[in-house]
Amino acid sequence: MAILKVIEVLANSSESWEDAAQNAVSQASKTVKNIRSVYVHEQSATVKNGKIDDFRVNVKITFEVN
Repeated sequence: MAILKVIEVLANSSESWEDAAQNAVSQASKTVKNIRSVYVHEQSATVKNGKIDDFRVNVKITFEVN
């Protein structure tokens, strides 16, 4: 039986929400092993001079605990 744990991570990107989600997984995988899935819980963005300046995501990352 596998035991899974969920952590919540905030990340951003100047490119896209997809890139922000990838940044969250990339950074989390530096210290968290056995990542199984990522759930994008919330998306937001900041606007500067009428254009999106920064894409932000709040994700839940699920990983297996040994």
